[in-house]
Amino acid sequence: MAPVDEGAGGPPARRARIATVVALLLVPVAGAALIVAGQQARQHELEGRLAVLVTGLLEGATADEHRAHGHDFGHAPAAGTGGGTGGDTGGDARPGAGREVAHGAGHEVGEVVCAVDPFGVEPAGAGTVAEVEWVYAHHMCAITGPGAGWAMSVRASGPIAVRLGGRPVVRVPEPGAGYPERVRRLIPERHHDAAFGEFGDEDAIEAARRRFDVATGR
Repeated sequence: MAPVDEGAGGPPARRARIATVVALLLVPVAGAALIVAGQQARQHELEGRLAVLVTGLLEGATADEHRAHGHDFGHAPAAGTGGGTGGDTGGDARPGAGREVAHGAGHEVGEVVCAVDPFGVEPAGAGTVAEVEWVYAHHMCAITGPGAGWAMSVRASGPIAVRLGGRPVVRVPEPGAGYPERVRRLIPERHHDAAFGEFGDEDAIEAARRRFDVATGR
């Protein structure tokens, strides 16, 4: 009987062919994984930039601006303001969901310290801050004062919507009866699960707590 030439088509050759096929099949899988990882990294970077931007808007708002869009930090109204204005000011794509106010700069009493955790943007495909028209985020804001620490000083939290461009506008669902429905009207449906979820960025909360401690001399 003639010997079998395994080098031409025996088990070693078959194993080599199988290994080659498997390697070729893994190439598109690895490529897709790299694409997904890149997209996630860009999304994380965008959310980080938006968090910084919205945090600055909230912390730089005046007492009357905070009161107007629904934050009650215990400040007395400025003369002639009547305690701020509620309701909608018009021109919004999602009317009737809460209070809004265009932002200026500087607050008069105490220091507001906030943590922000974005969970969505409009338009949905926006990839840069310049492309974002609306930011949807969880927020948590405290006001400095004598005695109390960060945990006891938080006065506002929950989902908000922030319109960017020109003079930014912050919208906060009004608390009380019907609050969940006002959240649904303010936040696009695709983000409802996130809106009713927990504040997810513990690092943002810790950073806000440290800033609060610095502001109060702790």
